[in-house]
Amino acid sequence: GGVHADEIRKANVLDWIFKTARNAAITASVCTGVFLLAEAGTVTTQQVTTHWEDISDLQKNYPSLQVQSSKRWVEDGDIITSAGISAGIDMSLYLVGRTAGTDLAEQTASQMEFNFAAK
Repeated sequence: GGVHADEIRKANVLDWIFKTARNAAITASVCTGVFLLAEAGTVTTQQVTTHWEDISDLQKNYPSLQVQSSKRWVEDGDIITSAGISAGIDMSLYLVGRTAGTDLAEQTASQMEFNFAAK
Protein backbone atom coordinates (compact mmCIF):
# COMPACT_ATOMS: atom_id res chain seq x y z
CA GLY A 1 0.00 0.00 0.00
CA GLY A 2 0.93 3.65 -0.05
CA VAL A 3 3.06 5.35 -2.69
CA HIS A 4 3.62 2.97 -5.57
CA ALA A 5 5.07 5.36 -8.18
CA ASP A 6 8.66 4.12 -7.93
CA GLU A 7 7.88 0.39 -7.78
CA ILE A 8 5.49 0.50 -10.72
CA ARG A 9 8.39 1.50 -13.00
CA LYS A 10 10.69 -1.36 -11.96
CA ALA A 11 10.58 -4.08 -14.60
CA ASN A 12 12.18 -6.62 -12.26
CA VAL A 13 9.49 -6.02 -9.63
CA LEU A 14 6.66 -6.32 -12.16
CA ASP A 15 8.20 -9.45 -13.66
CA TRP A 16 8.51 -11.03 -10.21
CA ILE A 17 4.87 -10.19 -9.42
CA PHE A 18 3.66 -11.67 -12.69
CA LYS A 19 5.66 -14.89 -12.35
CA THR A 20 4.85 -15.34 -8.67
CA ALA A 21 1.12 -14.70 -9.12
CA ARG A 22 0.95 -17.11 -12.05
CA ASN A 23 2.10 -19.92 -9.74
CA ALA A 24 0.19 -18.84 -6.62
CA ALA A 25 -3.09 -20.29 -5.40
CA ILE A 26 -4.15 -16.84 -4.16
CA THR A 27 -2.79 -13.41 -5.05
CA ALA A 28 -3.66 -10.58 -2.68
CA SER A 29 -2.83 -6.90 -2.55
CA VAL A 30 -3.32 -4.20 0.03
CA CYS A 31 -4.29 -0.62 -0.84
CA THR A 32 -2.45 0.63 -3.93
CA GLY A 33 -0.71 -2.71 -4.43
CA VAL A 34 -3.41 -3.40 -7.03
CA PHE A 35 -1.69 -0.86 -9.30
CA LEU A 36 1.36 -3.15 -9.29
CA LEU A 37 -0.82 -6.17 -10.05
CA ALA A 38 -2.43 -4.29 -12.94
CA GLU A 39 0.84 -2.99 -14.35
CA ALA A 40 2.32 -6.48 -14.14
CA GLY A 41 -0.63 -7.90 -16.07
CA THR A 42 -1.74 -10.04 -13.14
CA VAL A 43 -5.15 -8.35 -13.05
CA THR A 44 -6.69 -7.33 -16.33
CA THR A 45 -10.51 -7.49 -16.16
CA GLN A 46 -11.18 -8.65 -12.59
CA GLN A 47 -13.20 -6.96 -9.91
CA VAL A 48 -10.75 -5.12 -7.66
CA THR A 49 -10.58 -2.30 -5.14
CA THR A 50 -8.07 0.13 -3.70
CA HIS A 51 -7.98 3.04 -1.27
CA TRP A 52 -10.82 5.47 -1.86
CA GLU A 53 -8.38 8.28 -2.72
CA ASP A 54 -6.98 6.18 -5.59
CA ILE A 55 -10.19 4.73 -7.09
CA SER A 56 -10.41 7.29 -9.90
CA ASP A 57 -6.74 6.87 -10.85
CA LEU A 58 -7.13 3.10 -10.95
CA GLN A 59 -10.21 3.39 -13.17
CA LYS A 60 -8.51 5.92 -15.45
CA ASN A 61 -5.22 4.03 -15.79
CA TYR A 62 -6.73 0.52 -16.08
CA PRO A 63 -10.20 0.95 -17.61
CA SER A 64 -10.72 -2.78 -18.22
CA LEU A 65 -10.68 -3.48 -14.47
CA GLN A 66 -14.01 -3.61 -12.67
CA VAL A 67 -13.11 -1.22 -9.85
CA GLN A 68 -15.38 -1.54 -6.83
CA SER A 69 -15.69 1.37 -4.43
CA SER A 70 -17.01 1.37 -0.88
CA LYS A 71 -15.88 -2.22 -0.26
CA ARG A 72 -13.20 -3.12 2.29
CA TRP A 73 -11.97 -5.98 0.13
CA VAL A 74 -12.98 -7.69 -3.09
CA GLU A 75 -12.48 -11.29 -4.14
CA ASP A 76 -12.55 -12.34 -7.79
CA GLY A 77 -11.40 -15.91 -8.24
CA ASP A 78 -7.83 -16.21 -7.01
CA ILE A 79 -7.36 -12.41 -6.80
CA ILE A 80 -8.20 -10.55 -3.59
CA THR A 81 -7.62 -6.83 -3.13
CA SER A 82 -8.24 -4.56 -0.16
CA ALA A 83 -9.28 -0.94 -0.08
CA GLY A 84 -6.61 0.29 2.27
CA ILE A 85 -4.09 -0.74 4.85
CA SER A 86 -6.56 -1.30 7.69
CA ALA A 87 -8.95 -3.04 5.27
CA GLY A 88 -6.02 -5.35 4.58
CA ILE A 89 -6.48 -6.69 8.12
CA ASP A 90 -10.06 -7.68 7.28
CA MET A 91 -8.87 -9.28 4.06
CA SER A 92 -6.06 -11.11 5.84
CA LEU A 93 -8.37 -12.51 8.49
CA TYR A 94 -10.72 -13.65 5.73
CA LEU A 95 -7.76 -15.41 4.09
CA VAL A 96 -6.89 -17.10 7.40
CA GLY A 97 -10.48 -18.28 7.61
CA ARG A 98 -10.52 -19.44 4.02
CA THR A 99 -7.29 -21.40 4.29
CA ALA A 100 -7.26 -22.53 7.93
CA GLY A 101 -10.84 -22.17 9.16
CA THR A 102 -13.09 -19.53 10.65
CA ASP A 103 -12.24 -20.55 14.21
CA LEU A 104 -8.58 -19.67 13.71
CA ALA A 105 -9.50 -16.39 12.02
CA GLU A 106 -11.74 -15.48 14.96
CA GLN A 107 -9.07 -16.50 17.49
CA THR A 108 -6.49 -14.44 15.62
CA ALA A 109 -8.78 -11.41 15.57
CA SER A 110 -9.48 -11.84 19.28
CA GLN A 111 -5.77 -12.00 20.06
CA MET A 112 -5.32 -8.76 18.09
CA GLU A 113 -8.36 -7.21 19.83
CA PHE A 114 -9.80 -6.71 16.36
CA ASN A 115 -13.51 -6.84 15.57
CA PHE A 116 -13.86 -9.43 12.82
CA ALA A 117 -16.99 -10.88 11.31
CA ALA A 118 -16.49 -13.82 8.98
CA LYS A 119 -18.00 -13.22 5.55
